Amino acid sequence: MNVLVLNCGSSTLKFQLITTDLEQIADNTDRRLARGTIDRIGGEAIVLLEAAGRAPERTTAPLRDTRAAVELIIRWACAENSGIDTITSVADIHAVGHRVVHGGERFTHSVVISDEVLRGIEDCIELAPLHNPTNIKGIQAAREVFGGGLPQVAVFDTAFHQTLPEHAYLYALPYQLYRRHRVRRYGFHGTSHRYVAYRFRQLRNIPREQTNVITLHLGNGCSIAAIRAGDSVDTSMGLTPLEGLVMGTRSGDIDPAIVDFIAAKEGLTSREVETLLNKQSGLLGISGLTNDMRELLAEAHEHNDRRARLAIEVFCYRARKYIGAYMAVVNGTDAIVFTGGIGENSAEIRAKICAGLEWMGIEVDTDRNDRYQPGTDGLITKDDSRVAVYVIPTDEELLIARDTVRCVRGAPQRF
Repeated sequence: MNVLVLNCGSSTLKFQLITTDLEQIADNTDRRLARGTIDRIGGEAIVLLEAAGRAPERTTAPLRDTRAAVELIIRWACAENSGIDTITSVADIHAVGHRVVHGGERFTHSVVISDEVLRGIEDCIELAPLHNPTNIKGIQAAREVFGGGLPQVAVFDTAFHQTLPEHAYLYALPYQLYRRHRVRRYGFHGTSHRYVAYRFRQLRNIPREQTNVITLHLGNGCSIAAIRAGDSVDTSMGLTPLEGLVMGTRSGDIDPAIVDFIAAKEGLTSREVETLLNKQSGLLGISGLTNDMRELLAEAHEHNDRRARLAIEVFCYRARKYIGAYMAVVNGTDAIVFTGGIGENSAEIRAKICAGLEWMGIEVDTDRNDRYQPGTDGLITKDDSRVAVYVIPTDEELLIARDTVRCVRGAPQRF
């Protein structure tokens, strides 16, 4: 099956075209045909398209909405000079897989999208008001372009964390708030955590039931998950993606009383404080410079910038503290796995996070860590380290494509 994977933002559309089926999933012979990003939808969009084995094509195009962006992707993929020889018409797209951020408690697995499922995703808008509406736009755009007969599948960021036990997902608030409004920890980045845990057990050749790992997804958004016997049993993000680790522009964990304190001192509304915590905090807020870890590391090395160094230290400290907590949650772990843009590309950050964890049996091999090549699966600890540390590139799009096939074929899903 040729699966179009869509990840829709407010003005951005990321896509991949992947050929896969049940046999290819079993043999790991899936093929990525193309990928791309369309940015600034709603005006003169910036378009990046890349067929496998070819150089990226950069263009601009006036695109009024998500439907126009999807139509552009299909026209390009079907063109003779696209470099995608297996797609010559819209009929060669056999299914569409969508990343959907929030599935609430209703969606514990990926599902084929029906009108009822679409209403369920709409019901979760109040839990993810910035994300679910744009995901719905992608679903509706694909329906308009391909028609109602083409199967579409929703893959939820929150689904992998639906195995959290009650004592892990409940907040110590009046219980009626959970019963009335479903105020609880949901967790995010579930597709990424699920994928790297799957890759880890492949590398170690162990069954799912023996997979006990702590996974760190470190990018502009950051989260950590405790995985025991293949199930997520705790994770750092909560009702929203704001809780947990320090991130590019998000604060992560804070004292809840800070919200009213800042509002009173700065003359802000609660919504303005929420915006400050989501978009002006984290690495950007501490450093006053940037939310880009690469730039912060450069400032720290080249100019010995105190606040850049401080932002890096707070970021690493918070991650290290969570690792210690999650070691207790999983009763010891076989491995720690880094993924995401920072996790995969910054040897220095990996080393700083793991520094001081030798008592846990974590012995990072400096040479292996420094020589790790992004895009590959790599072990960065010494051979005698009691706890292994891996770097595994995430591949959420591949997992979405595979779940799409499983749903369409009626095959069982095993998270």
